[in-house]
Amino acid sequence: AAPRSMDLCCGTGAALFALGCILVASALLVLRRNGAGKAGGQGAVSVLVVLGSGGHTTEILRLVDSLSASYAPRHYVIANTDMMSAERVRILEAARSKGNTEPQYTVHWIPRSREVGQSWTSSVVSTIYSLLYSVPLVFQLKPGVVLCNGPGTCVPLCISALMLRILGMKKVLIIYIESICRVETLSLSGKILYNLSDYFFVQWSALQKKYPKAIYLGRLV
Repeated sequence: AAPRSMDLCCGTGAALFALGCILVASALLVLRRNGAGKAGGQGAVSVLVVLGSGGHTTEILRLVDSLSASYAPRHYVIANTDMMSAERVRILEAARSKGNTEPQYTVHWIPRSREVGQSWTSSVVSTIYSLLYSVPLVFQLKPGVVLCNGPGTCVPLCISALMLRILGMKKVLIIYIESICRVETLSLSGKILYNLSDYFFVQWSALQKKYPKAIYLGRLV
């Protein structure tokens, strides 16, 4: 049994090392090809907005609609199985542009990290797969802020943003707003990002009492 356990540990370690090498290589390749991300103008702050589906998208787009024009460009990231969010983004941005010819947003797709009801084991695999796409994208865009509210897709994207900070390339603020549907417990994404985000907002006072780092300002969406 001991040799098998040792073989398993060695195999896991080798797999993680290989994954790390792939992520670093992908990031360096993106930096070499693209250089710095496009700026939205003097004093502007680029925002990476993570969209989920259904209620998550509704809530986050309400928040985006309340942002000033200084938050540009806005980079929307959508799971590749989401067939509706891109159109909702187009409608929102068309209303915000008010006839401006130059678009102030982009839309990107990455593999979904976790489906509803997906097992923990397979979720780890799919999240790692999503991370392979998230790292090059975030390193290319270099957003000033990551704005998310709970879809599983936000986890690999926030990890990628943290990598930018750890490598000393750019400090990206991670702002997490827990969904209004979460009254007494955090979502899985919320539990993961609670200690990793710079600002963590909840919309119910009961959650703020359980999680003292959280910021409670009432209903935000």
